[in-house]
Amino acid sequence: MTEQQPFTVVSTHAGFEIREYPAYVLVQVDVVGDFMSAGNMAFSPLVRYISGNNTSGEHMAMTAPVIQETTQNNRHTVSFVLPAGIDPARLPIPRDARVRTVTVDAHRAAARKFGGSWNEKRFMENGESLVAAVRGAGLQTEGDVYYARFDPPWKPGFLKKNEALIRLV
Repeated sequence: MTEQQPFTVVSTHAGFEIREYPAYVLVQVDVVGDFMSAGNMAFSPLVRYISGNNTSGEHMAMTAPVIQETTQNNRHTVSFVLPAGIDPARLPIPRDARVRTVTVDAHRAAARKFGGSWNEKRFMENGESLVAAVRGAGLQTEGDVYYARFDPPWKPGFLKKNEALIRLV
């Protein structure tokens, strides 16, 4: 079974839960294009990095979720979460200049789970619902909504697990 990013649920609210994430490492690529094609464009350089296209030829396991954040109109950052316990100081350098590694400090985030096939409308609606619920609960957010996909594209839509997330102050 694919390793999933660890977190602890701190509390549950109407429409979302608050989670505590320990520090983790991402491998990321920025792409330009529409929301739905961004994941496909970023997938190859990311999977090549974890498959050994790095300075040490090190292979790393694929984990879930794949994270996507829109940074500007038609610009997206797509990230793989590296396996828990990876030492950021010992990460091999990517051979592809488009790929970078980023250490993310421990933090709290609000998450809204939703199922179904992938389409931009579904992701955006759940992101907007998350922000409204979080702000309605009197919580302050930091940054933009980002999205987590847990399943491969060939999995039937009704079985797919997705999330909209936003960091909390």
